[in-house]
Amino acid sequence: MIADLLERLRALVFRRRWDRDLDEEMRFHLEQATEEYIRAGLDPAAARRQALLAFGGMDRYKEATLDASGVRPLQDLTADIRFAARALGRNPGFAMAVVLVLALAIGAATAVFSVVNAVLIADLPYPYPDRLVRVFQRNSATNLWGLSVVDYQAIRDQQRSFDAFGAARGSVAALAGVGQPKQIDIGQVTSGFFGALSARVVAGRLIEPGDELTGAPPVVVVSSAFARQRLGGASAAIGRPITLDGVSHTVIGVLAPGLDELSGIDAVAWPALQMPTPTRRGPFSLRGIGRLKAGVTIEAAARDLAGISQRIFPLWQAGFKDRLARLTPYPLRETIVGRATQQLRLFAGAVVLVLLVAIANVATLMLVRASARAHELTVRATLGASRSRLARLVVTESLALTALSAVVGLGLAAFGLRLVSRIAPNLPRIREIALDGRAVEVAAALGVASGLLVSLSPVAAVLGGRFASLRADTRRSGGARWSNTLRGVLVTAEFALAVPLLLAAALLGKSFARLQQVDPGYDAASSFSVWLVLPASRYPEGADMQAFWQRAVQRALETPGVAAAGLATSAPPDNQGDVNNFNLVAHSVPPGGAEPTSPWSWVTPGYFAALAIPLLEGRAFTDADSSNAPPVVVVSRSWARHYFPGESAVGQQLVEGGCYDCPRTTIVGIVGDVKYQGLAGDGDGVYGPLSQSMSRTAALFVRTRTSPESFIRPVLGALRGLDPELPLAGRTMADELRGALADPGRWSAVLSAFAAVSLALAAMGIFGLMSYVVRRQRHEIGVRMALGAEPRDVTGMIVARGMRYVVRGTLVGLGLALVAGRWLSSLLFGVTPRDPGTFAAVTAVLLVSAMLACLLPGVRAGRIRPVEAIAEE
Repeated sequence: MIADLLERLRALVFRRRWDRDLDEEMRFHLEQATEEYIRAGLDPAAARRQALLAFGGMDRYKEATLDASGVRPLQDLTADIRFAARALGRNPGFAMAVVLVLALAIGAATAVFSVVNAVLIADLPYPYPDRLVRVFQRNSATNLWGLSVVDYQAIRDQQRSFDAFGAARGSVAALAGVGQPKQIDIGQVTSGFFGALSARVVAGRLIEPGDELTGAPPVVVVSSAFARQRLGGASAAIGRPITLDGVSHTVIGVLAPGLDELSGIDAVAWPALQMPTPTRRGPFSLRGIGRLKAGVTIEAAARDLAGISQRIFPLWQAGFKDRLARLTPYPLRETIVGRATQQLRLFAGAVVLVLLVAIANVATLMLVRASARAHELTVRATLGASRSRLARLVVTESLALTALSAVVGLGLAAFGLRLVSRIAPNLPRIREIALDGRAVEVAAALGVASGLLVSLSPVAAVLGGRFASLRADTRRSGGARWSNTLRGVLVTAEFALAVPLLLAAALLGKSFARLQQVDPGYDAASSFSVWLVLPASRYPEGADMQAFWQRAVQRALETPGVAAAGLATSAPPDNQGDVNNFNLVAHSVPPGGAEPTSPWSWVTPGYFAALAIPLLEGRAFTDADSSNAPPVVVVSRSWARHYFPGESAVGQQLVEGGCYDCPRTTIVGIVGDVKYQGLAGDGDGVYGPLSQSMSRTAALFVRTRTSPESFIRPVLGALRGLDPELPLAGRTMADELRGALADPGRWSAVLSAFAAVSLALAAMGIFGLMSYVVRRQRHEIGVRMALGAEPRDVTGMIVARGMRYVVRGTLVGLGLALVAGRWLSSLLFGVTPRDPGTFAAVTAVLLVSAMLACLLPGVRAGRIRPVEAIAEE
């Protein structure tokens, strides 16, 4: 078989040598036959003539040998490719236009496939990823939250569904002892966390159960990149001390390369999580990760965890009264991908629409080109070329174009993937996105599919014999009418596909514009923030932290030009700090019911003035609200209206954190709404005095009398004077606000670019169609004008004819958009998916663009001189 294949390749590649060998063989047989006739008594000339007659012609035998060798199809294909290359070389403008249009579409589709494949389709980079789950507390279909220490310990000790179960908590820590102090992302983990993910080390060991015990020497596992950049490599890192939040940790292991993000936590250091003995059910700040045992389903694990929930509820009921809450497992991949699923599906759909519009556009061009080649194809048919042969020529030319488009598209896709990290830096699993072998296969498949699709219409014309009819009259034949009808259908389809994309882009753009108009609830123009983390080694007690916080605020206020300063444990618009459960004394939750929760921030008295948050009712905090004073809170206006509609919230009391034995907390004031849960979130919020719940992590907010940028450096210098080992960095609140708008703005821009491309392609399609119509009907138009038609009438006729296609496509597209609108609703803010104004505006833009595209061919038609047009006939 291999020898046969090699022989065919030799015949194909070395055709001249193969011909010479065959000629010599034929000549040998002919000479043998001639000698036999001579020995039979004939003279040499008669013998040779008789041998030739008996042989029947060398060319016939050569053709038969060629057919028998199986080389002919390959030779025909090679000839077709050479013919297609020469034909395209004679029309470089046409070839470049087709390659450019399809390369953009195939490149975009390949890039989006790579992103969707890495984020939504590919398995997580852990062994047996389908067995990985994340465990939440859940009291309704949509209300999920993390685990407490009580929950974690109960699952660890009682579960029967997991091979391994662990917990983690992502946070930020101050790094010291290796280079310049800085804040780094860390993930505090239990030993079961690494076990559930089957994480591996390249040096040292992972965290073991003994490392979790309270009082055990602090140890940490670091990423491979961190060990290389900060510790001199994996081997040198083992045993070295690093300081996290003032506590010295010993490096015991270095993770394998590529494990920088584990279960959605992006960290460079993974210290052992040592949990104190719990005194109440909350807080719920742990991420529980489990690996199901082989054969155990997620439903069975849910039943197992529900049993644990029922067993531990009575033990902690005094402080946690939500009987509806259940420990519930979810597939880990779903919890990591989260909201990105909807965004990626939207953009995948947008790219598919652009690809279809591009294919319809190129199919129109191919049909026009086939019509222009009608004479050539007719001549070929007259000379004996079969219809299948002509169709093969057309398909080969199409495939040659789309193959080149796929190659160029792969290059564009590689460039596009580099842009993804800038457009969506927070996209889950972004490090796993790459242009791999599957992406190349997709590009190749798209190239082949596009080539076959764009060649359908000209091949149908060839197989239907319509080009043969052109011998009589190419302009008035049934073939011409059939081609015009097909081109009209393709152009109508282009507009039908472009409309949903334009509407989606317009709705997202309008949503983004509404988001920009949202009042964040604070003065972002004249303030900045500095995050501070106090290490336990230097600030072990609450009094130490309290003293530092007071000095930090005082140093900031002493800086010339500073108008106000204050601290808070959360930072708008995307950092809501803690979430705390509470129960209102006046409107308490029924026994066993779920307590409400709210963003909960601990602040100093100067915080509201630092961000210019208005006091609406009651009072703000004062220095008298100390740790020894009765607990008080200030609530936002939305929170007050939500829980005390029609009455004043000031003076009302609540129980916070499930602590029913603690003194009641009194609401002393109401302030304006601040966006802590994103600009699209609500304004609910509760503030408590920082002095009544001391925290090691807080942000210092400073409001200045002039531009805040010029005050960051002096304030940082003042803070370094208090503690030179603290890592410090300041950022203006205006930058924070721009950062919150970055993602929706970028996604909106990308979708708008897709929509603009589809609109341009559709406009090009109608322009090309009407230009072709004018060219083909030049004689008819000349006759009309000779009979008295005015140029404006001819122009109007052409424009009206083109707009009929556009209107049909627009109506179909509007119907598709109405059906598909519900998929977009979750991504919109302040606008509905059927917003009448947006529908009207998009329709107007599309019709005006199409009319302009039709107008130019119409004007050209109006300038046709009747005498010249008729004389050409």
